[in-house]
Amino acid sequence: MNLGSLKCAAGRQKARKRVGRGRGSGVGKTCGRGHKGQKARSGYSRRIGFEGGQMPLHRRLPKRGFRHEARFPRAAVNVDALERTFDAGAEVTPEAMIQAGLVAAAKGGVKVLGRGEVTKKLTVKTHAISDSARKKIEAAGGSIEIIQVWPCETRSPAVAGKRAAEDL
Repeated sequence: MNLGSLKCAAGRQKARKRVGRGRGSGVGKTCGRGHKGQKARSGYSRRIGFEGGQMPLHRRLPKRGFRHEARFPRAAVNVDALERTFDAGAEVTPEAMIQAGLVAAAKGGVKVLGRGEVTKKLTVKTHAISDSARKKIEAAGGSIEIIQVWPCETRSPAVAGKRAAEDL
């Protein structure tokens, strides 16, 4: 068997309907296109949403709403998972959590939650942290650094520049 000898299953490929072969065929003369007009011509196509010059619906309706921050949910990871995964003195970053398989890449960043216990000294860099997780990590001698996350930066450099100016 080779690639040149492969055949489709019977009935898999439907033959194209040949039109314009006499009136008796039922698809002669105008070939199913009706009489005259733009749609009867060869090469006819019009852009999506075009309504013949009338203001299209998507432009007649007003723009509403805004992009809510909760649209980009934060990935949650508990301190017991950090305890299991990382060694004492390790620097725990969102990238390290993704590599370890604790979280999937999340547009909204990572939040550390307080389920479980921590005995190791960890340096945690995260986008958000709960109060209970903060207390547990600091009680074990670790430190926490909050990283700013702006989901808009992935979409628009203009918005990213505006956010940077606000932080100054």
